[in-house]
Amino acid sequence: MSSVVTSINRCINIVKSISNQTISVTIRNYHCPRVKFGTKPSILCCARARSMYRHFAKDAGKAMSSYAGKEKDYIFRQLMEYKSFTYTYLLADPQTKEAVLIDPVLETVDRDVKIVTDLGLNLVYGMNTHVHADHITGTGRIKEKIPSCKSVISAAGNAKADVQLKDGETVKFGRFELEARSTPGHTNGCMTFVWHEKGIAFTGDAMLIRGCGRTDFQEGNSGVLYDSVHGKIFTLPPEFNLYPAHDYTGQTVTTVAEEKQMNPRLSKPKEEFVKIMENLKLPYPSQIDKALPANLLCGIQPA
Repeated sequence: MSSVVTSINRCINIVKSISNQTISVTIRNYHCPRVKFGTKPSILCCARARSMYRHFAKDAGKAMSSYAGKEKDYIFRQLMEYKSFTYTYLLADPQTKEAVLIDPVLETVDRDVKIVTDLGLNLVYGMNTHVHADHITGTGRIKEKIPSCKSVISAAGNAKADVQLKDGETVKFGRFELEARSTPGHTNGCMTFVWHEKGIAFTGDAMLIRGCGRTDFQEGNSGVLYDSVHGKIFTLPPEFNLYPAHDYTGQTVTTVAEEKQMNPRLSKPKEEFVKIMENLKLPYPSQIDKALPANLLCGIQPA
């Protein structure tokens, strides 16, 4: 029996990249306690161990593709930070293992870096859709943990970053690229990142699910925001999935067609939209006094 345990442990060590669930299910299907009374356990168990070894070796070759999406050619993770209800997005090419993070949050950097490490990815960019006012970005801390990672933000945001994007420029990771579309109005530096190949756009705070970012502080302008959304987001194909920087109602994704028809603010004529935004009377952001100065410095809090 000890030889069987040794064989099982060897199999497990070889395929550390396979999830614990896969390992436990496979062991449950193949291990020797299923041997019936009266048989020769040592022979059958060794056969089981060899079968497990072949099973694990096959799965190890498929490990990276199994992390990918339905089409098996990209990795996508939507992650939540629950204090500010901020979404962070991990995108990666499983072939080259190059990855980007969109809108990381300081408090969840360790989680994000662990996911990147667990998946064996090379994080090339930490990107921000704009200079946030409700949380401190995690890009600065990520750069400390992964020195090769570069920070990215709009040049119009006047914030510190390794890469300062302008409207229409692209960010490449592996075989893929994101188009940076300038969508000001919530802030001057707001950008929407469009993944044309996958029919996805990351809208930041410019457009939320059935809502939009506020325009009563930090360079906000309701008319500019309306033009940005209608000119840069609503002009995308109707079936494009839209992923916002925040959601406070438990929703995760919407589409261009949905928001053009159902968004209670942005579906209205421009004049009506401006009046709606003027009358929101929202409270002062609780973290803005700490978040803004830090986010202008890539999330590094001033001494």
